[in-house]
Amino acid sequence: MRSMQISETTWQRLLALRAGTSDVACTDAGYALYAPIAGARRRFVLAQVGQSLDGRVATPNGDARDVSGPDGLVHLHRCRALVDAVIVGVGTVKADDPKLSVRMVKGPAPVRVVVDCHGELDGRESLFRDGGAPVVVFRSTMARGRLLPGADVVALAPKANGLDPDEILGALAQRNLLRVLVEGGARTIARFIEVGLVDRLHVAISPIIIGSGPSGIVLPPVERLAGAHRPVTDVYNLGSDILFDCRLECASGSDRQGKDVCVAHQA
Repeated sequence: MRSMQISETTWQRLLALRAGTSDVACTDAGYALYAPIAGARRRFVLAQVGQSLDGRVATPNGDARDVSGPDGLVHLHRCRALVDAVIVGVGTVKADDPKLSVRMVKGPAPVRVVVDCHGELDGRESLFRDGGAPVVVFRSTMARGRLLPGADVVALAPKANGLDPDEILGALAQRNLLRVLVEGGARTIARFIEVGLVDRLHVAISPIIIGSGPSGIVLPPVERLAGAHRPVTDVYNLGSDILFDCRLECASGSDRQGKDVCVAHQA
C-alpha cells in the first residue's frame, strides 16, 4: 500500500500534463495515481466508486452524502479536475441534485453529462441553474422530455436494451471530450464496465459499516470465481479512505457482443 499526499508542485504538474503544456514527471505516489488520467490523449474512461466497508454506497432510503470520508471526496474532485467530462445517471441527479464541481481542489471543472433516457429531468435541477460548467443530456429519440435551459440535449436511437454507451462516448468525443469520468450511480458504472469501456476503476473505501442499502457495483453474476474480474490493482492510503486503483482491459467493439445501456431508473 502506498501512502499518498500530493504537494502543490505535484498537483500543478498534473494540471500541466492535463493541459498538454508539460510532461515533467514526479516520482511520488500521487503522480503515479493521477498521471494516467491527466496524460491521456485518446479516449480514456475512469469509473469511480465511493463505498463503505460492507460495499454499500447509500442507505436503503438513498442517503449517500457521507459515504466517502474527506480525503475520499478530495480524491473525487481531483479526478473531476483531470477529466473533460463527468457522467452520471438521472437517478443520481434526482436523488442527490449534485453540482459535480471541483470546489475542493484547484483546476478546471468538467462538462457535466447526464444520461436521461426517458426525459425525466424538468430543468429545475441545480445543474441547469448554478452557472457552473456546461451540461450535456443524453435522451432516447423516443423520449418526450422538457426543455432544459442551457443544456446540450443529444438524442440517440435506443437499441434493444437502451442507449449504447459506446455511442454516448462517441458523441462526447465529437465535442472533444475524450477523458471521461463515470461517477454514478452504481448501475451506470456497472453498465460501462459490462461492455468493456472502462480503462481504470477507482474504488474508495471508507471505514464505515452501513449494513444494508445499494451496492457499489452490480454486475451480472458469475457461476465460478474463475469468471470474476481480476484486475491488476494498486492500493493507496488516502488518509480517511483506502483507494483501489484497478486497471481494466478495454474490449474492442467487436468483443462487446452488442451490449447496450439505459441508465434511467438505474443510477
